[in-house]
Amino acid sequence: MGNLIKDNFALRLYTRVARLGSFSAAARECGLSQSQASRIIADLEAELGARLLSRTTRAVVPTEAGAEFLARIEPILSALDDAEQSVREGGELRGLLRLTTPTSFGVRDVIPRLASFAERHPDLHIQIQLGDHRQDLIKDAVDVAIRLGSLADATGTAKRIATIPRVVVASWDYLERHGAPDTPEDLSRHRIIGGTAAAVPSAWRFERDGQESTIKLEPHFSTDENEGAIAAAVAGFGITSTSGWACRRELENGALVRVLTKWALAGIPVHAYFPMGRATRAAARAVIDHLVAKFEREPPTEPI
Repeated sequence: MGNLIKDNFALRLYTRVARLGSFSAAARECGLSQSQASRIIADLEAELGARLLSRTTRAVVPTEAGAEFLARIEPILSALDDAEQSVREGGELRGLLRLTTPTSFGVRDVIPRLASFAERHPDLHIQIQLGDHRQDLIKDAVDVAIRLGSLADATGTAKRIATIPRVVVASWDYLERHGAPDTPEDLSRHRIIGGTAAAVPSAWRFERDGQESTIKLEPHFSTDENEGAIAAAVAGFGITSTSGWACRRELENGALVRVLTKWALAGIPVHAYFPMGRATRAAARAVIDHLVAKFEREPPTEPI
């Protein structure tokens, strides 16, 4: 087993083949040819004296022994990364950090706050995957995911980063043509823009003087990205419910205005989700600690 620990590249390659279900995909990720990857895994299986992967016509899947080995080896590899990191002078982080975040939040609030972190760790490659779609974090080797709204994942660990105010907005042009709603019930007579932020049940839940009002609305226009919903609202398609931070610039320059301001809406929680739980790499924890501190020191201005 000593050779395995000494050269853990084979172990890392195995975890990627097992998670991706593909020799070719793992080989590309690791800078190898498919035949090189296959040979390294075959040598690993020979040294262990066990078959780790079952090769079918559709995919490559771990055997029972392979699944057990995967579950045990991934935390060890993360611990090795942390151990190596702990003895480096200056605490500089190295390697690749994969972070995924919703597009609006990533572009408008995460990336602008990461420049000083990146400068402090010049040997760390930060890869940010933007998108409002939830993905298979383990398969895609994501170290940390930033999630807005409720957390559906049962495994892993989470840390709250912030709470964002929710707003209901439209363009002046739309309101001049259709009038502004005075009550939440009036929304049923308006054109509604659907998007990821407007699709959750709490998006249209209003509270005033202790009285709660939840409106069920069918969108007339919808998009799978929050940035698209904001663009549609600016263009005059209708009214949408979104994060106050995501449209802060549009509110400040007058492209959008808030409606139903006398009614309160529940804020949107923002969490950092670590899919590997306790085995989370030090770089992932460090980048989130940096963001939390940044949000505390430099909170975005409240939407006007």
